[in-house]
Amino acid sequence: MWARFLVLGCIVACWSGHADAEDIHTLLSRFKQASGGTRWDEVRMLELAGTLRAGGLSGKFVVVYDAQTGRYVNEYSLGPVTAAQGFDGQVEWSRDPGGEVAALDAPDAVRRARTQSWLDARGYWYPDRFDTTYSQPVARAEHGKPYVAVVATPRGGDPVTLWFAADSFLLVRTVQRSGADTVTTLFDDYREADGLRLPFRMVADVTDAAGRTDPRRRTETYVERVTTDTRDAEIDFKIPEMTAAAHIEDAGAVTRIPFDLINNHIYVEGRIDGKPVRLLVDTGGVNVLTPAAAQRLGLSAEGQLAASGVGDERVDVALVNASEVRVGGALLSKPVFYIIDLGVLDSVEGISFDGLVGYEMFRRFSVQIDYASRMLTLAQPDKFAPPEGATVIPFELSERMPIVGGSVDGIKVRLSIDTGSRSALTMHSPFVRDRNLVARYRASEEGVIGWGVGGAVRGRAARLSVLQLGDLRIAGVIGEFFTGDKGSFATPDIDDNLGGGVLRRFTVAFDYAAKRMYLTPNAHFDEPDTFDRSGMWVNRSNDVLEVMDVAPGSAAQLAGLRTGDHIVAIDAAPVPSQPLSEWRRQLRERPVGTQLSIRFERDGKARDVVLTLADRVR
Repeated sequence: MWARFLVLGCIVACWSGHADAEDIHTLLSRFKQASGGTRWDEVRMLELAGTLRAGGLSGKFVVVYDAQTGRYVNEYSLGPVTAAQGFDGQVEWSRDPGGEVAALDAPDAVRRARTQSWLDARGYWYPDRFDTTYSQPVARAEHGKPYVAVVATPRGGDPVTLWFAADSFLLVRTVQRSGADTVTTLFDDYREADGLRLPFRMVADVTDAAGRTDPRRRTETYVERVTTDTRDAEIDFKIPEMTAAAHIEDAGAVTRIPFDLINNHIYVEGRIDGKPVRLLVDTGGVNVLTPAAAQRLGLSAEGQLAASGVGDERVDVALVNASEVRVGGALLSKPVFYIIDLGVLDSVEGISFDGLVGYEMFRRFSVQIDYASRMLTLAQPDKFAPPEGATVIPFELSERMPIVGGSVDGIKVRLSIDTGSRSALTMHSPFVRDRNLVARYRASEEGVIGWGVGGAVRGRAARLSVLQLGDLRIAGVIGEFFTGDKGSFATPDIDDNLGGGVLRRFTVAFDYAAKRMYLTPNAHFDEPDTFDRSGMWVNRSNDVLEVMDVAPGSAAQLAGLRTGDHIVAIDAAPVPSQPLSEWRRQLRERPVGTQLSIRFERDGKARDVVLTLADRVR
């Protein structure tokens, strides 16, 4: 999972306390009276239209609410892209800028939609329609102004903190959680419209677990038009048909593409607007290009939004439309690409590549990945035939990521399926803390366990007994325990991330339309899982291996190696003689006790040490 994005959203954190404010029913009654009173009882449909701004881009939006049930549909443009999201009364759905449509049915998505629909339907005024629990209202003061705050939890939804101005009794703020982030939305510029009093300006800011707010993640909404009761409720809220233009030109509507498997990552050759590109295939990723690739392809991007991945830092992201992208005989027309500076990922991978292709391809076609034969097969959905004898694993969608159920040593878990991860199984930090996994498994000392968008990923590692997926039992998988509080592995909504280290044991097929994954074990199924035995993370830097991290007590530390050292040869073989992936394989798979002569440079001087490989996991 290399990158994830937040452009729009209303997602928040629970606040509670003891209080000395008026009764909740009195408070909500005053709020309703200040907002239009009984006029709200008459409104069935509410339509708002206006301007949207985010990340240096602007566009238009039209959102329609069913004021009785909370169903909604929001269609918007932002710079070069258009998209939509909605709630049909049962499930939230999204239509991506490329035209892909998905029902978001993972538990976190369902809870989020329930809370949003409750807010849209003003559920706080109608206890007979919406079952809601409240905390005691609490008097607050901020910047010299008085407020009253209350935590509301709609049935089936997430908690949301409502802040009311103590003088006007109008809602001025909501605060909710989104994974490890907190989203605060401010409401102001209240005006009269058709007997209602509504905020005409809304600003949403996202704060991460470290308390940082990034202006690239701010969304500003300005209402310019309000109308009531003008739409057909049965038409507006249905999940739309997918309009994405894609087809396969090969005979039989099936195309087969050989791929390179490097660091458990899948790389394919493709073409964008007729020009060759090398792309990493990522189930959870959007279409991504590096700035250099976009320039070479003649694509001019717009905006400055924020992208996040597995690392701590957020990076700039811009948007651009291409004419087409081809992978083998598969053609995707008018794809949207996110332009992201992937930083040192060429050095991390040891190869150059131009970007990613993922969710858009998986959503439009059925996909089969034969890891053993290094073959990617794409088929139009009506040509998909489930692999004979495969284990069927149903999945849900959270944003663009498939989520499956399983267990680890008898503990039930929810796992994201991520071909963009090199690791076998990465445990999210809230799950690690809640289950006390570091102590339970006597995990290794902390070190760098991965690298992606946003930088290095730190964690500990241990050998697990059994990972179970359906009827499949996979023994001895190495679990990596993420220890940070930022990045995609810090979200509490998912327990574990399952990557190429496990998937390479199978032929894997995905049917996104039916939300099914199919696993067929290959010859590598029973191979023992291994973990780096050197204790250092190395990246390729020109003709040397640069030591980026040395784990405490590891073989590398005992040999005297340090972060910043440049390895020029191993056992007299110059670093350029083998690809980075091969050097990493040797440091991971050569037997415990193997002695390697390491020649390296430090402060401009050549030095030699002997590195004795040792297990870091039990």
